[in-house]
Amino acid sequence: MESTPPVVRPSSPPRVRLVDVAGRADTSCAPADAGTIVTGIALSTQSVQPGDLFVALPGKNGHGAAYTDGAVQAGAVAVLTDADGEAEARAAGVPVLVSDDLRGRLGELSAFIYGTADSAPTIFGITGTNGKTTTAYVLEAVLRQMGLVTGLSTTAERHIAGEVFVSRLTTPEATDVHALLARMKEQHVEAVVLEVSAQGLTHGRVDGIVFDVAGFTNLSIDHLDDYGTMENYFDAKELLFRPDRSRTGVVSMETPWGLKLLSEPKIPVSSISADAATDPDWRLEILEALPEATRFRVQNRAGESVETTVALLGDHLVADAGLAVAMIVEAGYPAARIQAALQDGIEVYIPGRTESVSGPTGPRVYVDFGHSSDAFEKTLRAVKAVTPGRVIMLFGADGDRDPVKRPEMARVAAAGSDIVVITDHHPRFEDPASIRRMLVDAAREAFPSKQIVEVSPPEAAIDYAVDLAREGDAILWAGPGHQDYRDIRGVRTPYSARALAREALARHGWPVPSTS
Repeated sequence: MESTPPVVRPSSPPRVRLVDVAGRADTSCAPADAGTIVTGIALSTQSVQPGDLFVALPGKNGHGAAYTDGAVQAGAVAVLTDADGEAEARAAGVPVLVSDDLRGRLGELSAFIYGTADSAPTIFGITGTNGKTTTAYVLEAVLRQMGLVTGLSTTAERHIAGEVFVSRLTTPEATDVHALLARMKEQHVEAVVLEVSAQGLTHGRVDGIVFDVAGFTNLSIDHLDDYGTMENYFDAKELLFRPDRSRTGVVSMETPWGLKLLSEPKIPVSSISADAATDPDWRLEILEALPEATRFRVQNRAGESVETTVALLGDHLVADAGLAVAMIVEAGYPAARIQAALQDGIEVYIPGRTESVSGPTGPRVYVDFGHSSDAFEKTLRAVKAVTPGRVIMLFGADGDRDPVKRPEMARVAAAGSDIVVITDHHPRFEDPASIRRMLVDAAREAFPSKQIVEVSPPEAAIDYAVDLAREGDAILWAGPGHQDYRDIRGVRTPYSARALAREALARHGWPVPSTS
């Protein structure tokens, strides 16, 4: 079983008096407790460190105050809760602050405790359904090549001045985001890139932050179990493009939702597109596409342009790279400085994004993090364009998540590939056989004559796919990407698609690249 990655915190904890914390929470504390020193803030007992303020929020399955004893045992010196949690919190014997709208206050309170509002770096935020992580990695890579000390927070990893940490959530809780920013401040980070999910916006996880530039990639069917309709999902993303969240933005015109965002701007925004007919503020041009890299140019109405090469496969990923470059110019960095830094290309590695894990000969095997029909369609198109033989699609679907999108995922997978192998992904508490059956039925209904096979578990599925493949074929294993675990009944079971793919290739006599 894999443990949850730890919260990244500043090496030198802050020291804030409880009376000052109470003032920020619009409440008061007993005179005897006023001098209690708070050195951090946490929402979960697993994240509590000695000196913390434990915030006990009401939840779906109970009240956080029920966990106060555990928080105090872990070192919490005070509790902030609401009226419903007060009695249970006070029973733990530490100072208790009582306030309303705890979720709404959490970002500002975390920023105050960690001092992240002072001397803030340039902060970039990226939202959208697909492409957030790619855009974020390219942003950080370009900024680093320009000579800046950088920080990054994505689904895959956190980076602080070259130091790498495992991620917990796409957008961490506000308490964790501000602890991360405080650590970056210690390391003199000059530019920060944050991936911002819809849940991160609607759950207040980026409260207390004003982004210098916000980026929007696209919007497609996802997270409807949380938001119900695409309109609600869009409204969640749109929150990033308001004056209290961001100063300016760059919006891709790739989907109608980008056009909708551009039609009702609440902050200054620029558009970007590869389609000249849409008359974008930033025009993206793909100059040369090769199996291992793409040369592209972005140019704005003022004639400022950047031309460079990036080792990404597919127009959709190059569009993310173009968005990243445009965002940096919109942040105030001269295009000439960016061009000089990128003369020899963008030096970026994006874990789990159409990542080749195969050797110089034999079938090409790609692992990819995409887990939506839109991501499947674009990635399959990109793989097909550089594959002389057949494309074998291997995938599964999340359990306990958004089942409405599964049939379309299966139909798109079957439409874009020659052979489909359906397996398990994160079953969570759902029966994996029922998830596979839904996918298989949808794929076979749409393409009854296509070879569609169900193989479980994933270890057997990738071995089956490699056994089918020949020289010149490609296997796209979509879903796991960079992840190093599977969620099975609440347990993070260690697991690596990259390693399993290489092992399968080696068993069938194909060379594999060194992983050292």
